Amino acid sequence: MRPRRLRTRGAVAALAGTLLALSAGQTAVAARATAADPAPRTAATVSAAQDQAARAIARSLTDSTWRARLQRAALTSDEVPVTALAAREAGPLKATLAAADRRITSAKGLDATAGSLLRLRLGADAMRAALRSGTTPWVAAATSDDDARTLVAYDSRGRSHTLDAHDTPARPVYVVDIDSSAALAAGLDVLSDRLNRYGLRSTGPDARPRVVHAAGARTAGGGFWTSRITAVELSDDEEPWAKGDAEIYTLVTGFGQDGTVRVDPVDMPYLDHDGTVYRPNQILVNWSNYKYDLADAVMMEEDGSTDYRDLAKAIATALLTITDQGTYIPLVNAVLDAIPDDWWTDDPDYVDSWYTLARSDTGTRYGARGNGWMTVEPYFVQEL
Repeated sequence: MRPRRLRTRGAVAALAGTLLALSAGQTAVAARATAADPAPRTAATVSAAQDQAARAIARSLTDSTWRARLQRAALTSDEVPVTALAAREAGPLKATLAAADRRITSAKGLDATAGSLLRLRLGADAMRAALRSGTTPWVAAATSDDDARTLVAYDSRGRSHTLDAHDTPARPVYVVDIDSSAALAAGLDVLSDRLNRYGLRSTGPDARPRVVHAAGARTAGGGFWTSRITAVELSDDEEPWAKGDAEIYTLVTGFGQDGTVRVDPVDMPYLDHDGTVYRPNQILVNWSNYKYDLADAVMMEEDGSTDYRDLAKAIATALLTITDQGTYIPLVNAVLDAIPDDWWTDDPDYVDSWYTLARSDTGTRYGARGNGWMTVEPYFVQEL
């Protein structure tokens, strides 16, 4: 469901650059962030681990008992926690899947608390009849490329088969992917924690909004103003049949009460499909966190291959050089330019961005890229 990656950089960034000033202390923190050892290429590591798992699962299907067990699980669940399912089986499969799981978790900058991320699902509903009839499925690793024309599937003899990525095959195919929802939830916690360590204020996506005495944000009645999303939709886009639902999150940026740039991740787990209007009534901006009544929003997608440590480092390196000049400075381009160029060919995907969201905004705001829109309204949160 992702809009295609058409990163626009430079034009607006050049203008915004004239507004930016360097702060010696903040630059020193950013330099320390940059000095950290670069993480391995996450997309390649995750892809290799998924491919390793797909090969191992395909070979394991020669065992009729295990094959039947996996078939039942795939027909009754949208996502099968295949590492846990294989843990009760004899043979090398459980060790192979556990090792692949560890590689994925490490590559994404997550710790063991994220749990097992490997998941298995049937590639398409149209394959159910063939799977029920007893046809032994092939197994493929999910692709992270929206523009992929083909993908490779493996049979139980270990042979590879090239499949059309957009033409759903008649033969059932298991797709090995990761639990993007769990990965994103854990990753946004890592992102928020790392940003705080680097000196950028950040509130975790699941944190309860803080009630503070912020001029213009809090009233005498006790509470604070927010901007709430009442409706949101992303644009249509054709994708390979082997891709699962997207996991969307938004980075809200602005200047905190202390004048330092802050970044607040907002998880949007309901945004599964394009062309669908969702009405979440979700708080996007807690204005008690911000000095000005303006903020920016950059919507991204977790595609399975994001290293949240690297993402935090890149954002901190760019934003810590920006100081409060006594007037609001848009931060969207700084966030986009912070992310290394090669990330735009894999993950994370840039979905859309909204410049200068105001506390008083009411109505529909279209994204700068035209890939989505959202309707917002001021919403007052009353203190208990």
